[in-house]
Amino acid sequence: MMIQLRILETPEEMELVEELQRQVWPGSETEIVPAHVLITAIHNGGLVIGAFSDHGGTAAQTLVGFVFGFPGLYFTPDGPRPKHCSHMLGVLPEYRDHGVGFALKRAQWQMVRHHGLDRITWTYDPLLSRNAYLNITKLGAVCNTYRSNEYGQLRDGINQGLPSDRFQVDWWVNSQRVNHRLSRNARKPLDLAHYFAAGAEVINPTKIGSDSLPRPASMDQYVPLPRSADPARPEVAPLLLVEIPANFMDLKARDFDLAMQWRLHARNLFEDLFMHGYLVTDFVFLKGALARSFYVMSYGESTL
Repeated sequence: MMIQLRILETPEEMELVEELQRQVWPGSETEIVPAHVLITAIHNGGLVIGAFSDHGGTAAQTLVGFVFGFPGLYFTPDGPRPKHCSHMLGVLPEYRDHGVGFALKRAQWQMVRHHGLDRITWTYDPLLSRNAYLNITKLGAVCNTYRSNEYGQLRDGINQGLPSDRFQVDWWVNSQRVNHRLSRNARKPLDLAHYFAAGAEVINPTKIGSDSLPRPASMDQYVPLPRSADPARPEVAPLLLVEIPANFMDLKARDFDLAMQWRLHARNLFEDLFMHGYLVTDFVFLKGALARSFYVMSYGESTL
């Protein structure tokens, strides 16, 4: 598969991005970012990068993926600081799992560094394993922010019907962590055995129903994180594992009520963990007939 990346700037190229959005997020024209907004963004510091397939070396090229972002601000005790807000990443279904998304994000990382910014943020559905693996494992982003129903009720075929809960991830582009994940000598993904050896436990182990779909653990069985008499020295585990469905979109298509249970279960669990000082630092995907997915939660920013 031959893929070429290039920065997109013209109205004609933005029309291609419009059409690609319709293919990636089918079912709702109202969710499409129009060409005139894309043009306005890039004329004011924004960035659109496209991935093109050359069909095995022929002259014809097809846009198969894109990433779009724009400048933004985040707020610190010392005042506002600039960042890059990455709003959309889309790849045609037949080109997924071939490294196109990773290549687009890496190109975005290179350009944002040249702009002199040190932070990129974006949101994604925390129950989508493919996105979690790319964002956390491959790219080295971290997360300690859960946004309930971030975009209200979305009407496209992927998101329709569920609250649009999202993780907001932080990608510290100059950090050793991110530079190492994007290098030629990137760390190989860790598996569950590595974390079990480090003492991590799954705090919400799922049960598989008769329909082969995973059921979330009852929150009645969830033991709140232990409190210490000394608030400065909380007695908490340094590593925890949180399980999510390995294929949430298939689960949603087969049992919508179960998908809603998972949405509310994940919301309650992650909001509590983030409130107590945990952050997402890794993601483990186990392949197989009954695939399983786990977030790795680390206590405190010192773990980075």
